Amino acid sequence: MLRTKAGDDEAFSQLVAGYQDRLLSIFYHMLRDQGAAEDLVQEVFLRIYRARNGYQPTAKFSTWLFRIANNVASNARRTLGRRKEVPLNAQESGSVAVGLRKTVMSDRSSLLPTRQAAKREMCAIVQSALDTLNERQRMAVLLHKFEGMSYEDIGEAMALSTEAVKSLLARARENLRGQLEQHLRP
Repeated sequence: MLRTKAGDDEAFSQLVAGYQDRLLSIFYHMLRDQGAAEDLVQEVFLRIYRARNGYQPTAKFSTWLFRIANNVASNARRTLGRRKEVPLNAQESGSVAVGLRKTVMSDRSSLLPTRQAAKREMCAIVQSALDTLNERQRMAVLLHKFEGMSYEDIGEAMALSTEAVKSLLARARENLRGQLEQHLRP
């Protein structure tokens, strides 16, 4: 980012390449709309580019980026909440969730149709459980589990204290446990 601030457009291209898929996955899981997720990724990078001259490396770049992403997602949810649109179900539209639906190629037996179907079913169950979380819980879970961010970094990105993040994630885990428990019993 410091190279971008100094006017290196190639450095900005590297930032986009390094983070766009991660952001797309998070936005898709938040909104369940591939087109809207792509638009939000573009909005995040547009804001970063516009703010490049004022960038100060007081935290990790990824924390700063995810804070901007959290703000963009919050704005988008408010806007979508005012509209009365009904999004298509991802399974009906053929969209594939980045991250949750990647096929594991190391185990050849995972290519069996029954295992692929079971994996798709489990992904749908987990996604459905994630959809029951409120926006803040879902964002915290996505940042923690999919991005591997620490409680401190999540706190910075979401403008929360570390203790608040721990509490938010504990409530999210409890909610997920309640949703998934019925599917885990034999």
